[in-house]
Amino acid sequence: MIRDYTSHDNETLVRIWKDANALAHPFLPAAFVAAEEANVRDIYPQYADIHVLETGGAMQGFIAMLGDEIGGLFLDPAHHGQGLGRAMVDHVVALQGVLSVQVFERNAIGRRFYDSYGFTYQDRSTHDATGEVVLHLAMP
Repeated sequence: MIRDYTSHDNETLVRIWKDANALAHPFLPAAFVAAEEANVRDIYPQYADIHVLETGGAMQGFIAMLGDEIGGLFLDPAHHGQGLGRAMVDHVVALQGVLSVQVFERNAIGRRFYDSYGFTYQDRSTHDATGEVVLHLAMP
């Protein structure tokens, strides 16, 4: 089931973000990750349209939308490879239409997912806070 985020989801959302972020972004500086954790907890829920995926009444992941851009897609690593990430993207495609996303070039997990979904390369830039290369992808 995919539903809208509520403030009651916040601690589980942060835990999922931490676990998935550590797996997908081990290259990010610890200070940046600590600051982002605070943002995920306190700031981003105020500005993003967040959809939560639950199975068996337990939250397994979430997708945060900023208009038609995926601001974040995070899934509990124990549930990778089960089609749940695709289900979340399918859900927001049905609501928003064509989507875009930015993904760190060194995020092999995210790049593999977006490639398999059909997102295509549009551009690249440097992430100001980390100096990492970010790829800009969009649905065709």
